[in-house]
Amino acid sequence: MKTNRAQSATSLPKAPREDADTRFTKYMVMMGIRIACFIAMAVVTPYGWYTFVFAAGAIFLPYLAVIVANVGQDAADTTAISPERAIEAPRPAPAAAAAAAPDAPLVIRIAETPRLDAPRDDRS
Repeated sequence: MKTNRAQSATSLPKAPREDADTRFTKYMVMMGIRIACFIAMAVVTPYGWYTFVFAAGAIFLPYLAVIVANVGQDAADTTAISPERAIEAPRPAPAAAAAAAPDAPLVIRIAETPRLDAPRDDRS
């Protein structure tokens, strides 16, 4: 059942641009580590078992970086939370009780409706 109520801003998924920026940052960090592994493989002497670890990092990190970069926000299914539940107004108090508690928060709800008559143009 689909409702016409507005979706809560806290339940919306991450913006596509923000998601792309996050994935790009992860990719660039992993590629930076790959470059460091490649440089360490060539520079660090004497060669030993760690040279093979650096070589494995230089070889396999691009594959892992692409896999991590392609995992987007699509995997997480978000459900819309109605904002009406979050800002439920308290029951109206009797007039005597309302006068006794002036610090009580005032909740104002605005509902917009479409205009039924054409707008007047008073400028002519």
